[in-house]
Amino acid sequence: MRITSNAYDNALVNQLNQLSAQQYTIQNQVSSGLSVQAPSDNPAAMENTLDYEAQNAAQTQYSSNISTLQSRATSVYSVLQSLQTITSRAGEIATSAGNATNSQADLNNYADEVNQLINQVVNAANTKDPSTGQYLFGGTASSTAPFTATTDSNGDVTAVTYNGNSSVNQAQIGAGMTATADIPGANTGSSGAHGLITDSQSGADLINHLISLRNDLTAGNTTAITSTDNADLQKDENNVAYQVANNGVVQNQLTTAAAFATNNSQSLNTMISNSSSANLVQVMMQLNQTQNAYQAALQSGVKIMQLSILNYL
Repeated sequence: MRITSNAYDNALVNQLNQLSAQQYTIQNQVSSGLSVQAPSDNPAAMENTLDYEAQNAAQTQYSSNISTLQSRATSVYSVLQSLQTITSRAGEIATSAGNATNSQADLNNYADEVNQLINQVVNAANTKDPSTGQYLFGGTASSTAPFTATTDSNGDVTAVTYNGNSSVNQAQIGAGMTATADIPGANTGSSGAHGLITDSQSGADLINHLISLRNDLTAGNTTAITSTDNADLQKDENNVAYQVANNGVVQNQLTTAAAFATNNSQSLNTMISNSSSANLVQVMMQLNQTQNAYQAALQSGVKIMQLSILNYL
């Protein structure tokens, strides 16, 4: 069977095209440092790389959530410290006021101080997160002030209304792991997160208990102070102590999660690099071999074409 000269030409062109494409691919690997730039380069490696990148993107979001929660937990802790000071002082006043040697003037002075404590609690309970501008203790209703105070003609707080809810926002800090730094201002139910100011589960009701203490001081009712107010304020102090401890647990959890997120992200970056990066020594050898093959093909083609021309002479 006779082979036409066009067959040699077509085969040569096809081979040169293939070698040229190989050179282009390898040169791209050398310049980019990546062995996988398209699925066709290495389907399995590309699948692994994309999977690692997806995991890394999720890990980046976890890290962002953790950072936000850490900032919020720090802001919450600052308020809790203030409330601890307030509840401790309120307990001291209730204990001292129960002493029979106190005059009504002494009790009135205590009442004035309790009024100041009440205002401090209302202000603390309406604290905003400095990083987001949201209220810290309104539950998921964080766009409006959680507590509204009702005052009398003297400007003394006589009651408060809670405008928030007892729910808390949860954020994902890892695969299948969520956390919250939030505390609702009040929870009058029998389950869920403990309320900061009012909490049915612990019997805490800080502002109303302070109002009762002030009223009993003004009325000179030392019996009520000793028998009722003292015990109620102890519930409030215990509740704030619980919140401080729980905040510490959350902050430790977030610190651990942040360290894991950093290590996991570093590992994923390494796996992405190993999966997609080119071995430059090996790639340079492949490039050299391909270039040599390309030159050899050209030289062979020239010889074949010269022989073909001589056949016609």
